[in-house]
Amino acid sequence: MTSDWDAGRYDSDQSFVAAYGTPLVDLLDPAPGERVLDLGCGTGDLTATLAERVGAGGRAVGVDRSASMVARARARHDDPRFVRGDLRSLPVTGADGALSNAALHWVPASDQDRTLAAVARALRPGGRFVAELGGTGNVAGVVRAANLARREHGHDPVDPWYFPSVGEYTPRLERAGFEVHRASLFDRPTELDGADGLSSWLAQFGDPLFGDLPDRETVAAATADRLRDERFDGEAWTLDYRRLRLVAVRE
Repeated sequence: MTSDWDAGRYDSDQSFVAAYGTPLVDLLDPAPGERVLDLGCGTGDLTATLAERVGAGGRAVGVDRSASMVARARARHDDPRFVRGDLRSLPVTGADGALSNAALHWVPASDQDRTLAAVARALRPGGRFVAELGGTGNVAGVVRAANLARREHGHDPVDPWYFPSVGEYTPRLERAGFEVHRASLFDRPTELDGADGLSSWLAQFGDPLFGDLPDRETVAAATADRLRDERFDGEAWTLDYRRLRLVAVRE
């Protein structure tokens, strides 16, 4: 799991992550007075939205493993509470609902069951869980280009993220004690900000692709060159995102 991030870059260049997560708040539908969690909260925009929905009588808590993300979230938002914590061992219990946006695919496949069990323990019986993560085929073009560039420079290919299918992930939720109410996989082409959008994306999210390489910058540049004709229109890059969206209730 990536343990730290450039929180400033995340807000300036990857603000689309939180923006695309906004519909998850409506799916969770937090009520005034409820206690809700934002798991993998980043710099806290969705946590702040949750706090507005639950009001003064409720509590919204954002949890993130990254110290820089939690520090920036605390600096940017006064009302919600932000906690540095690992999704595999959550430091809270009895919540009415939990939301996770673009975080679970950073958890290794071997830790997914442990993570979902921790989410279930964090919720009361009947508590709702809404999540969106990369689904099967997500950024497949980026991974393919990166592995071709790695081979070209004498490095072995990698399989960097956990992007499950509906049929793979819903049984995990059920084993963790959830009843799955909705699960869908859909294409969501995602435009990055400006001509430097891909280089910023690779710098922020590319550790699983390049983090072990002494020639990281060279291989990342070769990856961008391979993607240019397909993914750059002369003004902005658009990546082949596919998302898995889930709605479940703790039994």
